[in-house]
Amino acid sequence: MSDNIKNLASYVEKFSQLHMLCVGDMILDTFVYGKASRLSPEAPVPVLLKQKENSMPGGAGNVVANLRSMGCKTSFAGVIGQDADGDFLRNHMEKQGADCGMLLSLPGYPTSVKTRYVSGSQHMLRVDCEEKLNLPDAELQQLLSRIESHMAGIDMVLLSDYGKGLFDERFTPAIIELSRKAGVPVIVDPKTTDYTIYRGATLVKPNRKEFEGVTGQSFDPTADGFAEAAVAAGRAVCRRYGVGNLLVTLSEHGMIYIPGNERESYEWIPTEAKEVYDVSGAGDTSLAALGASLAAGAPMKLAMRIANAASGIVVGKFGTACVTPNELKMKLEHQEHADILTVDEAAELTAKLRAQGMIVGFTNGCFDILHPGHLSSFERARDLCDVLFVGLNSDESVRRLKGPTRPVNNQEARSAMVVALKAVDHVVIFEEDTALPLIERLRPDVIAKEGYPLERWPEGQLVVSYGGKAVELPRVEGFSTTSIVEKINK
Repeated sequence: MSDNIKNLASYVEKFSQLHMLCVGDMILDTFVYGKASRLSPEAPVPVLLKQKENSMPGGAGNVVANLRSMGCKTSFAGVIGQDADGDFLRNHMEKQGADCGMLLSLPGYPTSVKTRYVSGSQHMLRVDCEEKLNLPDAELQQLLSRIESHMAGIDMVLLSDYGKGLFDERFTPAIIELSRKAGVPVIVDPKTTDYTIYRGATLVKPNRKEFEGVTGQSFDPTADGFAEAAVAAGRAVCRRYGVGNLLVTLSEHGMIYIPGNERESYEWIPTEAKEVYDVSGAGDTSLAALGASLAAGAPMKLAMRIANAASGIVVGKFGTACVTPNELKMKLEHQEHADILTVDEAAELTAKLRAQGMIVGFTNGCFDILHPGHLSSFERARDLCDVLFVGLNSDESVRRLKGPTRPVNNQEARSAMVVALKAVDHVVIFEEDTALPLIERLRPDVIAKEGYPLERWPEGQLVVSYGGKAVELPRVEGFSTTSIVEKINK
């Protein structure tokens, strides 16, 4: 592990020493899973045959769940209804170890509920049951009083605004002022485009659409001059509304940090997520990881990398999900070569991909010196599947198969070159002489390789034996690693 990655992991290890306060809109997330295989005779809509139902905290509750999952001591302040849904949320968060002493139950106010109906990996419908919160002055002061009494020892305040009515012109400035008086930084995940209520916040974290709303401009991250234009517009927002800094999340284009101080440079980092299965709650995870990283003392660029890695983990899960410290440290460890997987990581990923209905492809070899024959094989194999895994013989395996003078390039160099190819999604290094044990673990839907008829191809026979497909690819004549090495040695 490089020193830089070790440094990132050291901040994650400090999470357990932090006391975080999340203030925000509480939502009950419910997922109804089933199978839709026919249309209703009553109307042209699919019929979902319900198989299971899961409920968990959403909105600010998901920020709390992620903070607890990452090991932070966490307190929560917000409003729920005096109803069964509110009781479920309070009990669920208390079981997770969150301090809910600042959670206010309001009579006559229904707890917000989002119910998603899902068939396989496809979201079919979302039904929202909610009412805009209008917190009476007496209850508002009661909530602020509870927060003020709990402020001692807090390392960071996270405001999770889902636009449900809590963060109005009375409450928001008051909670920011309480935090500032206590010397505690405040990060806001905003909903409104009127940042007047966020004045005094240390950092505001809009997504691209929200950023365009507050600046009144459109931004294309792929266009020349995007960063300069975004920074200029962002700094104008900071000056106008009196917020310290902005961090704009850009979906597949990563995130850009725009400091209000013009003497400080901006930071723009790419996204870490490659396969996206579900984005429910990814912003909550990003907020939790960013806040915890900054509270642990990480510089902004490193905190962004940690938050980005955390988001990359949860979008690979289904439903409203959380991140553990071990998952995060493992992700950071492999961040520099995120698509070079261990056998266990690859087995877990292929299982997820199959569950999402994707076709998993596989090919393997030593790939000591890449040549056009290899490139052709990778491209043809990728055409047969949604995601291509490449099994790569380890250095010891190559020596046993090819002799003591091989490989020419070590496994780190070979795997880095292979995974850099557009057609390849993931590389897995294996120690055995054949890929059979690896195939047993991954269970690919398709295996493809050039020059191997099925009767002389044990790996292909194995895939066929459990219902998969083996494809013999046409050989590109005139290229082989052995002949290239012989030419070099002449």
